[in-house]
Amino acid sequence: MIAVRLICVGRLKERFYQDACAEYQKRLGAYCRLEICELPEESGRPDGLRREGARILEQIPPGAYAVALCVEGGLLSSEQLAERLSALQTRGVSRLALIIGSSEGLDPAVKQRADLRLSMSPMTFPHHLARVMALEQLYRALSIAAGAKYHK
Repeated sequence: MIAVRLICVGRLKERFYQDACAEYQKRLGAYCRLEICELPEESGRPDGLRREGARILEQIPPGAYAVALCVEGGLLSSEQLAERLSALQTRGVSRLALIIGSSEGLDPAVKQRADLRLSMSPMTFPHHLARVMALEQLYRALSIAAGAKYHK
């Protein structure tokens, strides 16, 4: 079972986001060992993005395949993401780090470290909603890979 660390800048304050994340965390328990790591947001401070980036890099587990969620990343369908995750596990990758930056985005050093830069859409979403979306897509991809009926 793959270990997934979702590294997020900022805390979820809105109850509806917390509830949605909790639901997907529960569902993901059947497919992965999920850990959510929340880091403080530094936007608006001098060198804030760089400091966020340094904290993010410290939280990527050794040997983990790192996925930076960023607007300039490539697009994958849910099926393509499922294939990518299956291929990684076949290659022996046992740790995955999904990275969501702050409202300011991600420091270039984090993007450089990433094994994959992934965009969820050409549209812009609040980074707190991106967390819900990332968890849902992770659940969808892992359920597709397992042959479950969630995906339609």
